[in-house]
Amino acid sequence: MIIFRYLTREILQTMAAVAGVLLLVIMGSRFIRYFSNAAEGEIPVDILGTLMLFHLPGFLELILPLAFFLGILLALGQLYLNSEITVLVACGTSPNRLLWVSLLPATVVAILVGLCSLWLTPAGALQNEMILDEQRSQLDFGVLAPGRFQNFGDGRVAYTEALSEQERRLEGVFISERQRRDDGTPQTVVTRAAEGYQTIDEETGSRFLVLSDGERYSVEPGRAVAEHLSFGTYAVRLSRAAAERDDLDDPEYATTPALFADGSAPAMAQLQWRLGLPPMVFILTLLAMPLSRVNPRQGRFAKLLPAIFLYVAYLSLLLAALDAIARGAWPATLGMWPIHAAFLAIGLLMTLRAQRKGMSG
Repeated sequence: MIIFRYLTREILQTMAAVAGVLLLVIMGSRFIRYFSNAAEGEIPVDILGTLMLFHLPGFLELILPLAFFLGILLALGQLYLNSEITVLVACGTSPNRLLWVSLLPATVVAILVGLCSLWLTPAGALQNEMILDEQRSQLDFGVLAPGRFQNFGDGRVAYTEALSEQERRLEGVFISERQRRDDGTPQTVVTRAAEGYQTIDEETGSRFLVLSDGERYSVEPGRAVAEHLSFGTYAVRLSRAAAERDDLDDPEYATTPALFADGSAPAMAQLQWRLGLPPMVFILTLLAMPLSRVNPRQGRFAKLLPAIFLYVAYLSLLLAALDAIARGAWPATLGMWPIHAAFLAIGLLMTLRAQRKGMSG
């Protein structure tokens, strides 16, 4: 038990450090991208934290296997460098015993990865897409910056001179929209108003921007005549309730039981990707054990670069198989399992070869 606690602590501490660095880099990159979108007025700043939170399981399902893989390499590599593994083997601790000790924390990591890949990641991706889709289809006060023309998609540009923080009212409103008449003729509609506020129709659930004391101009390209309308109150529809979102039917956002029931090639590709991530942790553990064996003269990081290349090749083949299965270019019955089996065989061969040579070096 002392050896088990010692080795487990070394592996998990190293894994936590590696995972923290990788998570910081990846989340920082994604946060910068979202922050840039928020600065351009595409999304409100107050939803950035929610978006990053829903992205977290998707990051963890890829970071944890790599972090555990590198954790074993660096932790056991340090023990080899200090000749501690040599002492353990000399005292009767077999190489197989070291492997079983590593598989126990690997089980915990595999459970966490499975929880993310089978449940949390698709749920988080769906929530993120729904939030972003809602922001793309709505003119939200949260993204309006006074004194700036901002594009909200679908040919709609808005401007406001000032924004009341307490009453959430727009002052000095300008809206330009590209629309089509009933006969299909394109036209540009420009609306100017003294102020405006947002409201929701209780019966339909549609959102409106209610403008007051303004004018509305309809201009048709190629014509010198424009329609002019002065109004006391005018409502502009911002979004419809229960809008259809065909892109949310993508297998990436489907639940795992729904993928089992679907049976299509894209669904099977996504299902095998999710099911293959937990076993990947155990295969990487098997690969890491012989790769962690280093000569004290070589240094702790002697085999780190080959190990990373091996991991990149493993992940790249899985991603290529995911795309091939989704396109129907690779049979879903075989799926990604030959790739997992190939790297499992490589790990077994490397482990047997290391044991014949003597794990203690």
